Amino acid sequence: MNEKLESLADKYRELERELSSPEIFQDQDRYKVIAKQHAEIGVIVSEFEAYKKILLEIADNQELAKDTDPELSQLAQDELASLEDRLLEQKLVLKELLTPRDPLDAKNIILEIRAGTGGEEAALFVADVFRMYSRYAELQGWRVEVLSSNETGTGGFKELIASISGTNVYSKLKFESGAHRVQRVPLTESQGRIHTSAITVAILPEAEEVDIEIDPQEIRVDVFRSSGPGGQSVNTTDSAIRITHIPTGIVVSCQDEKSQHKNKAKAMKVLRSRLLQAAQDESKKAYDENRKAQVGTGDRSERIRTYNYPQGRITDHRINLTLYNLDQAMDGHIDEIVDGLIQHFQTEAMKNN
Repeated sequence: MNEKLESLADKYRELERELSSPEIFQDQDRYKVIAKQHAEIGVIVSEFEAYKKILLEIADNQELAKDTDPELSQLAQDELASLEDRLLEQKLVLKELLTPRDPLDAKNIILEIRAGTGGEEAALFVADVFRMYSRYAELQGWRVEVLSSNETGTGGFKELIASISGTNVYSKLKFESGAHRVQRVPLTESQGRIHTSAITVAILPEAEEVDIEIDPQEIRVDVFRSSGPGGQSVNTTDSAIRITHIPTGIVVSCQDEKSQHKNKAKAMKVLRSRLLQAAQDESKKAYDENRKAQVGTGDRSERIRTYNYPQGRITDHRINLTLYNLDQAMDGHIDEIVDGLIQHFQTEAMKNN
């Protein structure tokens, strides 16, 4: 492990030298690639430096433990016990960092939220869950951009598609895919009865052109006039775009922008990500079919979470985690759930390797 870490440290210093050279700024694409590698390796190198610092402290205290002064020797021995524990913890941190990662983890995502059973209440919950993810993204320092939306006119959405970009977005949110169930009293319910509604969330790794090459001959592009809730015209030109990928039948529409060009660019971004996800699903299918015991996979058809408003409770059914902080969670404070899911699926992955 030490040899690999030293090699990474050398690579980190090499990247630092390249980033400091004037020539790199002439090639922004190259700069972005190098800067990204530098940041990723930097996390490991920083923990390796902490590990080496602990080793030095252990060596110093081992010498002090031999001192003829009994009091000083005892203090050094007590410190050694604490340092050994810290060293073990740091080894585990480094081992986890060196564990091969999902190659998609560093990608940005396309977030798709759709209303399911529950009518207008489900549509309103789409808006609530989008706000939850938007607030979480804000707390992480990520950027959210709405790509497409289908409003209901009362503050809800039948469908909302957005991109979230930043550092390791997919690694954090990839387990959010699935059916999210809400239990609460709708504003329109005069009897105070609790209704159960559901929405679906899909997290797609955002595909770049280098990931998915789309043959222009295999897509059909239709333009039409966008409209708002109730048929209200929101645009007087044919700027809305519908793209159909003929081989797969995948259809993507976008009408949020007034520019046809911008709508097409957004629609293509979503299409590439759906095609990448389809390819990932296909390659994963054979593996899943051979597994005897299925664990929660994050499949978007699987009910994964319940939001119970009367009890202020949020439950993730895959890891049997129940928290009574629903208000905070809906305001974006979902770290405990996100981190719990990551740890759970990492453990499952290690079992299956």
